Amino acid sequence: MIAGLVLAAGAGQRYAASGASEPKLLAELAGRPLLEHVIAAACAVEALERVVVVLGAFADELRARIDFGRAEPVVCPEWRRGQAWSLRCGARALAGAGRVIVLLGDTPLLTPELIARFVERPPRARAVYGGRPGHPVVLGPDELTALATLEGDTGARELLAGGQLVECGDLGSGRDVDTLEDLEVVRDEARSVV
Repeated sequence: MIAGLVLAAGAGQRYAASGASEPKLLAELAGRPLLEHVIAAACAVEALERVVVVLGAFADELRARIDFGRAEPVVCPEWRRGQAWSLRCGARALAGAGRVIVLLGDTPLLTPELIARFVERPPRARAVYGGRPGHPVVLGPDELTALATLEGDTGARELLAGGQLVECGDLGSGRDVDTLEDLEVVRDEARSVV
């Protein structure tokens, strides 16, 4: 099984500190919440047999306001302990998967074409944008097992060492949203594409 895993559990502290009045993943982009864009792109990739979205902070609000389509929301009780715990939660939900394509919920400009580029990639493959590392990344059984040893907010960075780098700058910037300023940059980029 090839699956998609969207990490959307964090509280978005940098976003809140930049003056935002709502949860980051509910910020509007082209008439929809940020998170909904990532979920819709993942769900549009037919090769992804399952798509799991890991929630934590604001889980109730997100479930109430996001169209998950065929994606399955799961709540990570340990979300406050960092991204490693969200990854662990997602790995448990996708036990038995041969490959998992990991996406971040705050990268709303990812397209189905970009995500599909990773369906046939080997474990440890990761997107780069003009040489800058980003997401998606691909985890295989070995990496999924190794997630049990990760702590804190480092994610799977160490597990990807030596993996294939897949240039994706032709399909987008891979920008994530950490602040209100980032949101405006992403909105400008989205408008220039239309």
